[in-house]
Amino acid sequence: MPSKVIQHNNLRHFFQESVKQALKNQHLQAQEYTIVYLVNLLTSFSRSENLFEIEPTSGGLALKPLAGFYKDAINAGSDFERDLALQRMGDIALFISGIFSQSLQRKAVDIDYYVNMGGHAYSYLAEVKQRKLNGAALGEIFTELADKFVGFVDVLGEVGEGMQAPSDTGLLRLYEVWVRTGSRRAQNQLLKQGLQVSMDQGFLNKRH
Repeated sequence: MPSKVIQHNNLRHFFQESVKQALKNQHLQAQEYTIVYLVNLLTSFSRSENLFEIEPTSGGLALKPLAGFYKDAINAGSDFERDLALQRMGDIALFISGIFSQSLQRKAVDIDYYVNMGGHAYSYLAEVKQRKLNGAALGEIFTELADKFVGFVDVLGEVGEGMQAPSDTGLLRLYEVWVRTGSRRAQNQLLKQGLQVSMDQGFLNKRH
């Protein structure tokens, strides 16, 4: 998350300004309702109780695996419960892959898994909502989130990134993220650090 100390009552404003600036920096267009959705997502997940869930065995808070939400969607007793599970799956996939991508390199699944799962969840929700007379607005939001998922990962990544220059380990991680997702932001950060990159050859050389 951002290294600045931010008062809670200014949090939404901070995220709104940060998201809009990141969209500009990433040269990514987004409709206003989608921007509001991203700001609400960041504001909500800034509170741990909204991101984590109670672990049944220990009673503590834990991050539920995306496969768990997929299972909930399949076994849902109603369309509402199914859509809610898929929306949470998409939201968490987007948030984690954008804000906490570094932590995924120590997991059994990496960022490409999160991008794939989150994009598919939003895509399904887009189709469902657009078939309903009162769901057109949400359908447009989910469509944009699905179509530009990697771009929005880059946007959240910029919002959450620290001010320090990447370490050698960080550079390798940036390259890994770029290879797995095609992230334009990761590629640009590598170039800013003086690294020429090629999808076929990996790191070519470092400019001096």
